[in-house]
Amino acid sequence: MAQIKKALVLAPHPDDGEFGCGASIHRLIKEGIEVHYAAFSPCTISVPEGFEIDTLYKELSKATTQLGIDKSNVHTFDFAVRNFPENRQAILDTLIQLRKDIKPDLVLLPNSDDVHQDHQVIHQEGVRAFKHCCLLGYELPWNNIQFTSNFHYRVTQSNLDAKWSAISEYQSQSFRRYKSANFWEGLARVRGTQVGSEFAEAFELIRWID
Repeated sequence: MAQIKKALVLAPHPDDGEFGCGASIHRLIKEGIEVHYAAFSPCTISVPEGFEIDTLYKELSKATTQLGIDKSNVHTFDFAVRNFPENRQAILDTLIQLRKDIKPDLVLLPNSDDVHQDHQVIHQEGVRAFKHCCLLGYELPWNNIQFTSNFHYRVTQSNLDAKWSAISEYQSQSFRRYKSANFWEGLARVRGTQVGSEFAEAFELIRWID
């Protein structure tokens, strides 16, 4: 990825980027690439009972710090969870502004087969807004019936440890079955084995420009 200087992670909801490509984010930063993270909804109606209404964005701030993302490179927006289709144009306008402000070379976003309606909007409008960038679709297995894993990015145990430290900041999401260190290390081992490495994260290669 020698030509990549700036990367932008598009997360429909807080934690999507950490789950989908947290180890890769950590590796990119360690290699000197400037990484930005954009989250589009605080998911206030989904916050579990007993947590403050803005919990997920507070957890996001801690999680992205664990990955090494500068706080000034975390961008948050206030679109209503599960209502992204109704706000498609406003989301596209936001993405275009991010493109103008950040000028990323690489964009990491939900893959094209992700079945969640909010993720689909971020994927579709993200491809429209960033069609002149390198585009990789990250993997969230619980949202995929099928997944095209035709781009693998090798990661290390240190990268995976940072990913798990980031995920662990989401105390409000502890009820999720996939919030498990064993799950993520196992998946990374599978993806690594596919390319002759100990660990990797897999992506859908949408566009690559060299």
